[in-house]
Amino acid sequence: MGAGHVGMTIVGALHAEHELVVVDLDPGRLREISYAYDVRTVIGNGASRGALEEAGVQGAELVLASTARVEANLVAAMLVRQLSGAKTIVRTSGVDYLESWREGYLDIDHMVSAEVKTARQIAGTIAVPGARATELFAEGQVQIVEFDVPRGAALPLVGSRLCDADLPRDSTVSCIVRDDAIVPAHGQERIQPGDRLIVIGSPAAAGEWSRRLAPGERPIEDVVIFGAGRIGDAVAGELLDRGFSVRIVEPDAERAQRMATERPRASVFHATGLDSRFLRRERIGQAGAVVTATGDDAKNLYLAILAGSIGVPFTLGVVDDPTSVAVFVHGGVDVTVNPRIETAEEMIRFAHDPRTHQLAMLDEDRFEVLDILVRADSGLAGMRFRDLPRTSSMIGALIRDGVAVFPRGEDVLQAGDRAIVLVEAGRASVVERAL
Repeated sequence: MGAGHVGMTIVGALHAEHELVVVDLDPGRLREISYAYDVRTVIGNGASRGALEEAGVQGAELVLASTARVEANLVAAMLVRQLSGAKTIVRTSGVDYLESWREGYLDIDHMVSAEVKTARQIAGTIAVPGARATELFAEGQVQIVEFDVPRGAALPLVGSRLCDADLPRDSTVSCIVRDDAIVPAHGQERIQPGDRLIVIGSPAAAGEWSRRLAPGERPIEDVVIFGAGRIGDAVAGELLDRGFSVRIVEPDAERAQRMATERPRASVFHATGLDSRFLRRERIGQAGAVVTATGDDAKNLYLAILAGSIGVPFTLGVVDDPTSVAVFVHGGVDVTVNPRIETAEEMIRFAHDPRTHQLAMLDEDRFEVLDILVRADSGLAGMRFRDLPRTSSMIGALIRDGVAVFPRGEDVLQAGDRAIVLVEAGRASVVERAL
């Protein structure tokens, strides 16, 4: 339900292996999605019984209510409860509905908050200087990080074979992207300047990788957030909980006052952020990082570039339209985060094997990371890691008895393990069947 950016991302990820029906009020959006993918479309309001019945909800297994209208998503989920045995996943904004669902007041299988998901992604990225992107798995015990190996820098890891290199403990190089080609991270492979590494390890190992690949990057302690809307508020809360110093810049007086009341540990400024005198007076250029989350892509881009020009070493822009990402990158913004893509990733995992605890997409959706339970009858259970088939997939970590394990060659994959697996996009179902 919903053929916007979130719906389009969901369809793109699921259309090859699932029978999909997309419901939306906008015929133009449905034409675009049906031209791109072989799916059935229904023009109508997904919060109406008629449209849901026309879509065949009676025989559905899963309903993803992903429109930007939270109330419509909730009404659709309630109707589905009466019309079908399908599992219901609802997209929401803000935390009020999310808290009501967690407390059991909303009869929905799962609720996804763009704000919460985005805030965790941003905080995780800021916590690892030099990372291109990062994701936390297994209740924070495992971190997946993308690093770009700098060109022209004399780093001890560069040129070494992976099997000989002194790699940070409790970590694995799961894949290398070189000149836009995927290079399996086998022991004889060497790290080269310009490579992009995807590393799976403990949070401590992720920090060590950051220090080795970006030795000039100082740890970020002070973050300035432009924008006190829902995303900015969620990011501020997550960063404060992790011990960062947070300053918030908001041009709307009422919103700034509310933020100052609700986030007393943060410093809140009623300002546009565009006044050079304000920037100098408050020493914005001395911040460790700037997050632009105004809700306007053009303004976010300008503020991020401005922050970089006055000396801020790390800039992160929140983008609304996926097509804006390339512009942010071209403009020199270090990292972009799209809340709609973050929401879609969370919703997509419910169409995977029920044993899948979590899913994330990396490197512009070229890879998926799965957190999946190993079946007792899996043909791989009981095998040493050195004897596992060599494929384009890589198990980088296990959760065994609730504790993260970073396996080596002699370790044995056991039934009941939760495997954190990096897999090329489109091959997740192969891994699910194997495990």
